Amino acid sequence: MFNVANVLTSANLVSGIFSILFAVSGHLDLAVFAIFAGAFFDFLDGFAARLLKTSGELGKQLDSLADMVTFGVAPGILMMVVLSVDMNAIDFYQSDLSNEVATQFDSWMSDFSRNEFKASNYFPLAGLIIPFFSLFRLAKFNLDTRQTTSFIGLPTPANTLFFTTFPLVLVYGNLSESSFSQLMFNPYIIITLIVVMGLLMVSELPLFSLKVKNLKWKGNEIRFTFLLISLIFIFAFKVWAIALIVFLYLILSIIENTFFKKESNEV
Repeated sequence: MFNVANVLTSANLVSGIFSILFAVSGHLDLAVFAIFAGAFFDFLDGFAARLLKTSGELGKQLDSLADMVTFGVAPGILMMVVLSVDMNAIDFYQSDLSNEVATQFDSWMSDFSRNEFKASNYFPLAGLIIPFFSLFRLAKFNLDTRQTTSFIGLPTPANTLFFTTFPLVLVYGNLSESSFSQLMFNPYIIITLIVVMGLLMVSELPLFSLKVKNLKWKGNEIRFTFLLISLIFIFAFKVWAIALIVFLYLILSIIENTFFKKESNEV
């Protein structure tokens, strides 16, 4: 039970818990880094299980339970905090974010006591859509035998990676100098993205795997193209590159399914 792979899986879980604690206390950058740590442990546990030949049903279930916290609940709470921030007060300090969260909860309690309802006041709850879809995505992945070498539907880590962009831009970016950032932080845009990405997680969209059997261009065209454009995005768009790379992954997967697989079937 307590083998190396399962211990690493538990480290993934603990990273997700720390991410939630950091998020509600207003330390969004630490919350994101905790998620990154969880992703690292998630990679290591699979690697260790294959290396030590300890793969089993228990490890598979533990992995999904840990992923539900790190790539389901944690990003949901993170986006709840982001949606709680007053974007009209762009020049805020990170330490003030905990007050934003506390004010938001106080506002909800006040509405309940007065039996009043203002829809925009509950926008932050849209973050809970992420763990909702993640729950079904992870359960589906455990049962779907088709996803051994590639993915069907957006993986929860990729979805989480996409949404870590927003808190990182808040902490390290400057919204006042970027009209694009201001547009992307419109709550209606964020909520639409949350719903769309959630639906992609449970969709039947086939996505290519980054695993390569050799370094030849033939057969790896999509993968090498993805890596090359991703590097360009990182240098050109900085933090926003994270979200753009996830979109690129989706677009290239559609291109591969539409053209490359069609050509291979014709041959």
